[in-house]
Amino acid sequence: MRRLNRRKALNLVKELDAFPKVPESYVETSASRGTVSIIAFTTMALLTIMEFFVYQNTWMKYEYEVDKDFTSKLRMNIDITVAMKCQYIGADVLDLAETMITSSDGLIYEPVIFDLTPQQKQWHRMLLLIQNRLREEHSLQDVIFKSAIKSATTAMPPREESSLNPRNACRIHGHLYVNKVAGNFHITVGKAIPHPRGHAHLAALVSHDSYNFSHRIDHLSFGELLPGLINPLDGTEKIASDPNHMFQYFITIVPTRLNTYQISSDTHQFSVTERERVINHASGSHGVSGIFMKYDISSLMVTVTEDHMPFWKFLVRLCGIIGGIFSTTGMLHGIAEFIVDAFCCRFKIGAYKTVPVPLHDGHANNHLPLITDKSTL
Repeated sequence: MRRLNRRKALNLVKELDAFPKVPESYVETSASRGTVSIIAFTTMALLTIMEFFVYQNTWMKYEYEVDKDFTSKLRMNIDITVAMKCQYIGADVLDLAETMITSSDGLIYEPVIFDLTPQQKQWHRMLLLIQNRLREEHSLQDVIFKSAIKSATTAMPPREESSLNPRNACRIHGHLYVNKVAGNFHITVGKAIPHPRGHAHLAALVSHDSYNFSHRIDHLSFGELLPGLINPLDGTEKIASDPNHMFQYFITIVPTRLNTYQISSDTHQFSVTERERVINHASGSHGVSGIFMKYDISSLMVTVTEDHMPFWKFLVRLCGIIGGIFSTTGMLHGIAEFIVDAFCCRFKIGAYKTVPVPLHDGHANNHLPLITDKSTL
């Protein structure tokens, strides 16, 4: 009884077979179908390889939300070289909350030579070339995000040879922790001193002839310091045409949470607008000589996530490629075979022609067709 039920179940399964096998004696092969099969299999192989590369590739997904973290401090990473001696200049931050953050909280003043060595000039040209490409092709930023931790650091290589030239510049580098409100980081003449209404710089002790705010920004970023990331002001170099020169950078900071397969970090992107002018009180151009970076923080936070095609979607796309090519090539071959058979086989020239048929009364009938030897019955 159990064997009988098992046999019935097998017969039922056989009746549900959606892929019946045709005996080989009923299968007709041809050279045209073989050629189409070779083309179909070659196309399937190429598309499968291309689809595998697409499956291996990743892309960056951007999401936006309100930044709810307003109590934490913002790290400001600085590496700027100014063409003045260190004892003549001072750097500090003053924000809207009237909080003064002096350079002694994390910045280092290092006497250096303003002119670069050949190796440093090559590094600087390469950095400017990358910056130009980033301005033209914004999609390259995704590549930089994905390779952030794997890339080499963007810091300028140190000066190798010792030069006898005097150290006529000052490199200000390090980091500061500022409040997450709008503020002003500036480098101007004289050291900063606290003041009841803000702060002041001891500019009266510095000779006007020593003013030279030509500068080079080797690095400026906000948030966690990540090697390989290139920021908009990295590599910027400005030459002052006048001792009373004022350089202004208006920066808008966007909090950014970066999640890739390599790193997970809280950093910040920013955009910048530059402006410079010569201070001349006689002509109405008022101000203070120096370098001023006025920054503001956006209330929106961007989450950048590296995304990947799921494996099930890869299988679905692969099945669609194989099934679609089989169906398409079969339809195209059927249509082509029908056209060739209709125009080249069924209507042969000369297959049918009329010949006169003699009648009993001696007349001839020219309207009756006569099947010749070339015709098929």
